[in-house]
Amino acid sequence: MPDDSPNVNRRRFVGDGLRAVGAAGLLGAAGAWAGRRGQATDMRWQIDPDKCVACGQCATHCVLDKSAVVCKHAFVMCGYCDLCTGYFEPQPLALDSGAENQLCPTGAIVRRFVEDPYFEYTIDEQLCIGCGKCVKGCNAFGNGSLYLQVDHARCVNCNECAIARDCPSEAFCRVRADEPYLRKDRNLGQ
Repeated sequence: MPDDSPNVNRRRFVGDGLRAVGAAGLLGAAGAWAGRRGQATDMRWQIDPDKCVACGQCATHCVLDKSAVVCKHAFVMCGYCDLCTGYFEPQPLALDSGAENQLCPTGAIVRRFVEDPYFEYTIDEQLCIGCGKCVKGCNAFGNGSLYLQVDHARCVNCNECAIARDCPSEAFCRVRADEPYLRKDRNLGQ
């Protein structure tokens, strides 16, 4: 026969209450963890091209074997120069596409004749390692149409990006996943 004394009912009430509070706490913690986890996937790492100094660390500090950072080209800013300082070594032997004249160590920039004296330069992103040599050359002597961006097809979206942690210009930032790129020409015409 159950004991219906006031002390036993009080103990049962307090015990049931503590179990309910504990269960609610666990559910709340799980919900908060799931919410934070959802927020992390809603954001992506990206490089602000206005802050990037093309230091070369993107090629060596990424956790991936081949960096998730690649060169992009803002064609609207490009001068289609014969002597592109993002393509050619300083003081090239000749203005041609010979490997000894190219600044890019992997040949990721393709030079194509358009009409005299114009050439178009495109980036083969599969070959790009994110070293920033072309960006540095283009910014120093050209019009700055080459810039670095995190390629989200490669990036694993680390919780703490190794490149961002070591970036000397603090150019890495978090951006919304639905707008993951910061285009170099985004401020033109405004």
